[in-house]
Amino acid sequence: MVAVSRPAIETTIITQSTFPLKEPLINPSPVKEPSKIVEAYLSRPGTLQFWASVMVVLPVFLQAPWVHLQPVSACLFTFVLLGTGLAFAELGGERYFQVGSLLIGVSGSWLGGCLFWGWLRAYPVWHLPVEAVAFPLACFGLTTRWKLGAGFYLSCLLGTACTDLMMVVTGVMSKWPQVVLAPFSEAPDLLNQAAANLLKLQPLFLLVLAGLIIFFLARLMRQRANLRSPFGGTWLVASAALTTTLWVDGLFLLTALFHPRLSGLI
Repeated sequence: MVAVSRPAIETTIITQSTFPLKEPLINPSPVKEPSKIVEAYLSRPGTLQFWASVMVVLPVFLQAPWVHLQPVSACLFTFVLLGTGLAFAELGGERYFQVGSLLIGVSGSWLGGCLFWGWLRAYPVWHLPVEAVAFPLACFGLTTRWKLGAGFYLSCLLGTACTDLMMVVTGVMSKWPQVVLAPFSEAPDLLNQAAANLLKLQPLFLLVLAGLIIFFLARLMRQRANLRSPFGGTWLVASAALTTTLWVDGLFLLTALFHPRLSGLI
């Protein structure tokens, strides 16, 4: 039997007890937190649809009285919309790029509306061609990262084409120059008469039929809207803009029937 000296035993115990202090079990180096992923604005379907609808309604009711009183300043406001859109897109990063793209699409619709209602409102045949002033750029924009704004503009243009077509087939287009050129004291009555004629059986049937076609077309666009696909947001914006255009046209008709002075057309 080998004898072990007391100093040797004490040395062993001290060494074993101090070993954990020299080699801690927990790594003291700080753990880096994963970087937060910033969600891009207008990336949610509900938010995208809401702002697309607002961008249809707000310019209509803001632009109509403005361009009637001050067409030059209303037209110049196009550059404010365009500049703001470019600033959001280029300076706001990916988070606000879609906001900028949508505003640029709005600027195209705003410019066409100002040019027509400011100087050519008495010539309804020029309505659609003038509104299509940015059509070539929008078509090209569908092939670029600006497709959201391009889709908004093109869907608004489609809504304008449907509205003009219905004005032709229901006979309202022929009365258009008379209404917009009449003195302010006479224009409300003329507009009211033109709207009342739409309540007859044939025009009313055509309006309801056109409304149903536009509604189902917008629904088809919404069904194709998958935000994970490259054109998902574009389809969603187009659906919202087309549906809102339908509601705006209906509101204009009601206003012309019950309070034509507030229609913004005279």
